[in-house]
Amino acid sequence: MVVDDEELMRSGLQIILGSAPDIDVVATCDGPAALTTIARHRPDVVLLDIQMPGTDGFEVLAQLRSLALPPVVAMLTAFATGDFVHTALHQGAAGYLLKDTDPEQLVREVRALASGGRPLASSVAPSVIDGFLAHGTASNGAAQAVAVLAPRERRALTLVGQGLTNAQIAQRLKLAPSTVKDHLSALMAKLGCLNRVQAAVIAERAGLLERPGNQA
Repeated sequence: MVVDDEELMRSGLQIILGSAPDIDVVATCDGPAALTTIARHRPDVVLLDIQMPGTDGFEVLAQLRSLALPPVVAMLTAFATGDFVHTALHQGAAGYLLKDTDPEQLVREVRALASGGRPLASSVAPSVIDGFLAHGTASNGAAQAVAVLAPRERRALTLVGQGLTNAQIAQRLKLAPSTVKDHLSALMAKLGCLNRVQAAVIAERAGLLERPGNQA
């Protein structure tokens, strides 16, 4: 489902995403109609604009996150500012995409969202990581946090850090995707992470990820 204040943008996104055989755009609407439309159609994934007349996308996001079974929500906006990105992720957005994304790439990002991925536009990813490194867990703290994890939890954290989706992690660990989802939720709660980006940074700082410069 697409939530945007511009009818032309909604129509364009519906055409682009609807052209994919495995994606069904169940509805599009503007901001004020978002909650009622989502309640009626129960979409799996919602692409949500941020700045809309009469409605703030962050307010809609907060209301959706309070639902018993919230959809996966990614912000789709023209703004790449660090404040917007950090606010969206801290409030529970699963991804942050820009409206100038290539159509084929957008289709891939929606598929990733549906399978548990957490896509970020390439132009905003550095600010997310830099912001977390400036204010988040230091290397020693990350190492101490990871030290208390069970071996399977450390393996799962490593796979998150490598950018794998829940389905891919399930295949690697030979677990059901639903089990992986529960394990990762518990893992991130144990580490104090709000999202997978933060978990990936902890994995990197704790030395779980192989750096290119260290490869033989």
